[in-house]
Amino acid sequence: MKLGLFGINMHSSARPDAVVAAVRRAEEAGFESVWAGEHVVLPDPQVPPSPMAPQDPALDPLFALTWAAAHSTTLRLATGIVILPQRNPVVLAKEVATLDVLSGGRVMLGIGAGYLEPEFRAIGANFAQRGAVTDEYLDALERLWYDEHPEYHGAFVDFAGVDAYPRPVQRPIPLVVGGHTRPAYRRAVGRGHGWYGFALKPEGAAACLDGLREAASRVERPPALGELEITVTPRGRLTPERAAEWAELGVDRLVV
Repeated sequence: MKLGLFGINMHSSARPDAVVAAVRRAEEAGFESVWAGEHVVLPDPQVPPSPMAPQDPALDPLFALTWAAAHSTTLRLATGIVILPQRNPVVLAKEVATLDVLSGGRVMLGIGAGYLEPEFRAIGANFAQRGAVTDEYLDALERLWYDEHPEYHGAFVDFAGVDAYPRPVQRPIPLVVGGHTRPAYRRAVGRGHGWYGFALKPEGAAACLDGLREAASRVERPPALGELEITVTPRGRLTPERAAEWAELGVDRLVV
């Protein structure tokens, strides 16, 4: 069982000294990874399904992970998650590649399609078609990172005759797909190295794993991706006994 630490960029951790303290203690304790979530803006006043109050601090995940990279040597640096359709994919490709180079190849890119319409509206992002946008943006990232001559022509992103160096150290950068929906399961099986479920109890995770298995019955998984790695942030206190339950369920990493 791998152990990760969630939220190094949020709440009381949203300070430079707190990020440094968290990553150093996590590395000393043998944690495998640190994870940073994302909300660019939050509805004010808070309305469901927003998980945070509008005044709750949250550093940009990639900046926070860059700060974490500078104060660690072995920790994997994971976004958990970046809301992909709210990002410019060409700029994001540069940012993620930069962090991978600066960290010596320690990035894990966790992505999701998002769910807060007020956040999309404030950014000017496409909420109604966010699933289709997410799929195209993943294509665009891959072209920019791995193709000799990057080119992509889609409904939501279009480029040719450009290039971007340096390329990432990792080929490929591990892609983790977050979400508890059928499209997320399909995306994880078809494109992801891993799947990430957030704030789950064992029974909820079991239902998600059933969803992933159902998706695997109808979506071809490229052999190069290997076995789908399962990551969960568990709800409630984690004990050795609970960790054993998660392992028995088939979870590979707990991000506490």
